[in-house]
Amino acid sequence: MSCCGKQRHQFFGTVPAPPPADAGRRQPAVRFEYVGTTGLTVQGPVTGAQYRFGNPGAQVLVDARDALSVAAVPQLRRI
Repeated sequence: MSCCGKQRHQFFGTVPAPPPADAGRRQPAVRFEYVGTTGLTVQGPVTGAQYRFGNPGAQVLVDARDALSVAAVPQLRRI
């Protein structure tokens, strides 16, 4: 049986980890409109950002990572 010598050492050397799937790619923001009667502040569960809808008809850009949860708020509609 022959030995693979240094080739095995080279094969099992350090391999750099690939970047995260979303690294360097910014997802577009999603616009929401408030259809309630007063004002509303929503906190994004992923980013922790606070989105303030100050009055009826207010439109706010929401980070795409928070959009699914923000869409579940009854007084907000996606534009």
